[in-house]
Amino acid sequence: MSDALLLALLVAAVAIGWVLGRRESPSRPRHAPALARDYFVGLNFLLNDEQDRAIETFIGALEVNSDTIETHIALGNLFRARGEADRAVRIHQNLLARPTLSVDQDERIQLELSRDFLNLGLHDRAERLLRPLINDASIAQHRHSARLLLADLLEREADWQAALDIAQPHLIQHSDDIRRAAAHWLCELAVLARRNASPALARRHLKQSLAMHPACVRANLLLADISHHNRHYREAVRLLMRIPEQDKTFIPTMLEPLRQAYRMLDDDDGLIDRLEQLLEYAPYTSIIILLAETLHHRDGNTEAALAVVTSQLNREPSLGAVDYLMRLYQQPSTEELLGGQVQTKGENLPAHTAARKDERIELLQRHTQVLLSALPRHRCQRCGFSGDHLHWQCPSCRTWGTTKPITGIDGE
Repeated sequence: MSDALLLALLVAAVAIGWVLGRRESPSRPRHAPALARDYFVGLNFLLNDEQDRAIETFIGALEVNSDTIETHIALGNLFRARGEADRAVRIHQNLLARPTLSVDQDERIQLELSRDFLNLGLHDRAERLLRPLINDASIAQHRHSARLLLADLLEREADWQAALDIAQPHLIQHSDDIRRAAAHWLCELAVLARRNASPALARRHLKQSLAMHPACVRANLLLADISHHNRHYREAVRLLMRIPEQDKTFIPTMLEPLRQAYRMLDDDDGLIDRLEQLLEYAPYTSIIILLAETLHHRDGNTEAALAVVTSQLNREPSLGAVDYLMRLYQQPSTEELLGGQVQTKGENLPAHTAARKDERIELLQRHTQVLLSALPRHRCQRCGFSGDHLHWQCPSCRTWGTTKPITGIDGE
């Protein structure tokens, strides 16, 4: 929140207070001169570009009473929004000490104060305010807000089970975001169970995750990893192949574990069939490259790999596919050296000529690799945060399950 908006609110509030003070009954005329003096002192600070001193003066001039409580609550929220939660705490605590608050105002101020404490990292103080509100608040919306805030607090502390207990069943039933987050909390519990050598408990958590949020890709990835670890490679493949139906944008994420499973099965033909099946969902570059590599590994030459990549580029341009195509072009088509000559495309070329061609391709490839290295691989669909790594919880907006692989000419 900008200082200009905060100052505008303060100036307006104090100006209204000044006008009302001048119009009050004769029994309270003494307040108007002090209010007018503070108002003009604050304006003087503002004109001298001393915004912090202007804000403090205007707050001091704004008397706390039943008519200005809403303004004070808003001021505290504005301070918190602009990163000054300590000031917000002072304002909200000052309000909470007032004996004339209504029940609604008292509960609202407690909620705002708990948000201040949460913002400052004072989780114990926030929790002491929130737990009584969850049970005793007279207004249903306040109980709901307190439950949301406490679930957020417990999530920040990585107390996944406690967060689930607070969220179930009310929050999960009424919020898609909480339901998605709770599925990831169960995944976090599964990760902890695996670390504690409890794979059965981990699988139970992951099945609960999928029951709560069937589109949770992470749960299937973890289940597949458990199966792979137990040498159940066919089962791992079956679990991985659920992912395209959940969210096809995560196909690039599942390709490496899919490749590893088929490698353990020593089944290049099976992997090729699966990759061709995945191409029906989406013509992603990573699928094309893995398919080309597998064909190259199986057949021992580059012809089939070149055909696959060239076909993909004709369908949809991709910087990653161009980079891989140049890598293939650096290999002679028959990969045979005959008496100091390279045989390629029906003509015999001196080895030094072929080397000059390779140098040109290598120069181009160095440029494509610089471009590719500068591109992020994943982006949050909620706030736009991007980076190389897949974060199940966005580091910026803290939303679960909204970060996905980037697709298009610069991505997959």
